[in-house]
Amino acid sequence: MREQAGADGVDGVDGVDERPRRRGQGELEAQVLAVLRQAPGPVNAGWVLDRLGGDLAYTTVMTILTRLQAKRAVTRERVGRFFEWCATSDEAGLAALRMRRVLDAESDREAVLARFVTTLSPDDERLLRDLLGLPEDGTED
Repeated sequence: MREQAGADGVDGVDGVDERPRRRGQGELEAQVLAVLRQAPGPVNAGWVLDRLGGDLAYTTVMTILTRLQAKRAVTRERVGRFFEWCATSDEAGLAALRMRRVLDAESDREAVLARFVTTLSPDDERLLRDLLGLPEDGTED
């Protein structure tokens, strides 16, 4: 096989870009959180890195763990020279934290929430009503 430049100018075999796929926003956080939720107890960053596999750097895992801690999705405790990490949230909790952060950044919460609710599918609207304990007609009683 001969090598040639891909469409983006990166050399690869038969024009195939050999760079790893770039993760979507929040995807790595979700993967780290999933690994922590499968842990037998608090674990160090090296344990998380081993379970994630791939070509991640230890510092990348530490950065993600620190970001998750700032979002209160994980906790850490110093054990000797290292920290041990533990999940306090699941993927749904992490998504809810992201939604809350977006809402907190807006000056008109009522308008944002109103627009959000108007974009919900009928099934999602029904689910939200159920979660809030509201009757189908939207009145409280």
